Amino acid sequence: MRQYIIRRLLQGAVLLFVLSVTVFLLLRIAPGADPARIKCGLDCTEEKYQSIREDLGLNDPYFPISFTSSPPWIEFNSDNQYWNWIQELFSGSLGTDWNGEPVATELQNRLPATVELLVITIMVTVLLGIPFGIISAVYRNSPSDYGVRLGAILGLAIPNFWLATLVILIPISLWDYAPPLTETVSFFDSPWDNLRQFVPPAFVLGAVSAAGVMRLTRSSMLEVMRQDYIRTARSKGLAETTVIGAHALKNSVIPVVTVIGLQIAGLLGGAVIVEQVFNIQGVGFYFLGALVRKDYQVVQTLTVYIGAVVIILNLAVDVLYAWLDPRIRYS
Repeated sequence: MRQYIIRRLLQGAVLLFVLSVTVFLLLRIAPGADPARIKCGLDCTEEKYQSIREDLGLNDPYFPISFTSSPPWIEFNSDNQYWNWIQELFSGSLGTDWNGEPVATELQNRLPATVELLVITIMVTVLLGIPFGIISAVYRNSPSDYGVRLGAILGLAIPNFWLATLVILIPISLWDYAPPLTETVSFFDSPWDNLRQFVPPAFVLGAVSAAGVMRLTRSSMLEVMRQDYIRTARSKGLAETTVIGAHALKNSVIPVVTVIGLQIAGLLGGAVIVEQVFNIQGVGFYFLGALVRKDYQVVQTLTVYIGAVVIILNLAVDVLYAWLDPRIRYS
């Protein structure tokens, strides 16, 4: 297991390097005005524009190595955009954003909101996905089963941004109520206002991920309930609740737990839009704003960090799967 973890970490390091180079290049070759032109504004002069480019480091070469049209054909650049960014990335300072604010400070202030949103979302996913998946499997081909399966299909089909819009508009139309859309409220300052603000977006994200968990729980439960040891447990006269809860659920939940772990990475992407809709000042809100104004420093830094989170979560899920199922061995 140790060798497997080390090998996966080395593979992850290579993937992060490829990701960093890819996002670095894509941001710079993407069509549209450069960040200096956007920041310069409508009353931009050439002198002001060049000053902003110099401040943002956009006049430096992209990489440590560049090609020239004359001998010696290759030029080494000690001061370049990629290496300066990587140094800031590993030093922890992360540089400054478009407004001159330290990126590390902005992330520190915004990360608690995103973490709270994801925690509540996982709770909604588990509380909706697993119980309804069990009901669908136990009462197979019944009205309950059809209802759960229909709900799962709708959950997978409806885009989360559209569902988020409905969650805001329907209560306003019917009950003249809307969740707080002002600045983010801390749970420790006002628990009730905090939950009013975070539960609706968590429901939007959780409903989509719970749909997949429902379907997986149902199929896993049906497969386990066909096994011989389940028939043996029933033949011994055990109560159906004991057969389902103590025997079938224990073994069928293993793939469900691993999938929930993988869904956390997907929720990071969904939170970018949902935070914008519900005006939650989290990391996703910060990322989308930086993407719109082409803030290279923020976008490329957050992309690499999210990539690192996805790699670590995938490794953790593989290790967890082997721990839950002793039959799994990694070499």
